[in-house]
Amino acid sequence: MKVAVVCANGRVGKLVVKEAINRGLDVTAIARGENKSAAEKYVCKDLFNLTTADLQGFDVVVDAFGAWAEEELQNHTKSLMHLCDILSGTKTRLVVVGGAGSLYVNPEHTAVVSDSPDFPPQFLPLAKAQGKALEELRKRNDVQWTFISPAGDFQADGERTGEYILAGEELTLNSRGESIISYADYAIAMIDEIINGNHIQQRISVVRK
Repeated sequence: MKVAVVCANGRVGKLVVKEAINRGLDVTAIARGENKSAAEKYVCKDLFNLTTADLQGFDVVVDAFGAWAEEELQNHTKSLMHLCDILSGTKTRLVVVGGAGSLYVNPEHTAVVSDSPDFPPQFLPLAKAQGKALEELRKRNDVQWTFISPAGDFQADGERTGEYILAGEELTLNSRGESIISYADYAIAMIDEIINGNHIQQRISVVRK
């Protein structure tokens, strides 16, 4: 299976590359600077300059784009829609690193995590930007996409336990009442989804077991 990881130099991207290689996948890292990932195959190119030809032949493309500066938050939607446009009508699957703020907190799916009055205000702009990207992605019936939300406490340096709970659109807690997952365990879940492909045109979520 041939996998391209876009924005592979980010903290999530590098772990996804590493996990994919360890699982025997044929991985190409794509980023705009020097290769900082474990991939031997590398394409130095800005995401917004990628074309359909650049991604031809891949079974799966991982979108690991991330932006935190307020002036760049709009690029969550813009970058995702660009990848959708160049993958439109192809068999290549698009697996997206999402956020937790857009997970629903009620069965009616009318309220999300970021609507909570105790949601950290410093993360609200990012959560809203990622939620907007998901909203636009849901409209794309021409792309074989999967959006994977992490748990609420997404820990960059957290332990790699090798276990996780696969959940759906609603915020899910583990047996200890936690919404937490490490980047490393998230990468495991992403590679499992890449290999299995069980959630096409769906948003799923993961939490530490």
